[in-house]
Amino acid sequence: MSYIKVARLTLILVYLVIAAGAIVRMTGSGMGCPDWPKCFGYVIPPTEESQLMWTPGQSYSKGQAIIWEETLLMANSDFTSAQQFEMTNWMAYEKHDYATFNVFHTWTEYINRLLGALAGLSTLVLALVSLKFMRSRPKITILSFLALFAMGFQGWLGAIVVYSVLAPVKITIHMVMAFAIVALLLYLIYLTTSPVTEHKKNKTVRTLVLVALIMTLVQVVLGTQVREFIDTQIKTLGDKSTEQWLTDPEITFYIHRSFSIGVVAINLYIFYLIRKLSLGFRKIRWVLGLLLLEIISGIAMNYFEFPFGSQAIHLLMAAFLFGVQFYLFLEVNSSRKAMISS
Repeated sequence: MSYIKVARLTLILVYLVIAAGAIVRMTGSGMGCPDWPKCFGYVIPPTEESQLMWTPGQSYSKGQAIIWEETLLMANSDFTSAQQFEMTNWMAYEKHDYATFNVFHTWTEYINRLLGALAGLSTLVLALVSLKFMRSRPKITILSFLALFAMGFQGWLGAIVVYSVLAPVKITIHMVMAFAIVALLLYLIYLTTSPVTEHKKNKTVRTLVLVALIMTLVQVVLGTQVREFIDTQIKTLGDKSTEQWLTDPEITFYIHRSFSIGVVAINLYIFYLIRKLSLGFRKIRWVLGLLLLEIISGIAMNYFEFPFGSQAIHLLMAAFLFGVQFYLFLEVNSSRKAMISS
């Protein structure tokens, strides 16, 4: 099995998870599955609210959930319900007090988790395939298993986010960890891909690309702070009052908007230096293209009242931007790469 093909597949799946997570956030589906790793105690979640209502003569499995008097209850054991509800068969879910079912939210979150599981499985395969390099290139094997550990840690963070009922700080950490996994996978792909062309080194460009990468990460974190403010506005004003979400925003919004000018400026200067010094590094064009899409989606949210999909696109473009910038940094940091054919 080709290591590089598995690595690329894993990266694609991780980006799909990021995209799904953005859609979950955009649609407010984060608590669509109030427990973890199952969803209402099911491996495959319910499709109708009636499945979560207590029913006499119904067979229940241990851990299966019902909503009883606006409370989420879990079955203590396998049993068949009597004609009268008996609380002794149930225990209240203690992680939080959220007890609402919305089929759209539930399946949106479930698909997000399913993609996460596929990405985790692909990372496991990647780690196993990397064992062929244990003697010749142990670094690849070690980093591959580190990626597997990181995916497991990310899954645990996902559970923590659910248990906290979408605490903003935990969501931010969850997203930053996703970016770290992207960086690790890209580094593994870089190590195991033969160079197409030789590039010229330049210390100034290398430093500027690193600064631009850090600025992108800062901008992403600032963006999550703005998103937290919008989430509060949605709870207060409702999800239909899009024209009011950015009324009297917090200062974080203005910092995020102004900081974007610096992000664009430094990347334009990097583009100028690469062209002037004939260094190659064509991925800087991808960076500028993604920045343009990022700006357009940001303008759409600010001035056109959050058109559908704009929030998810904005986050996804940021994730792509970070990935391309990180790979560009790997290229400018060294013109030599290890070549592995399998």
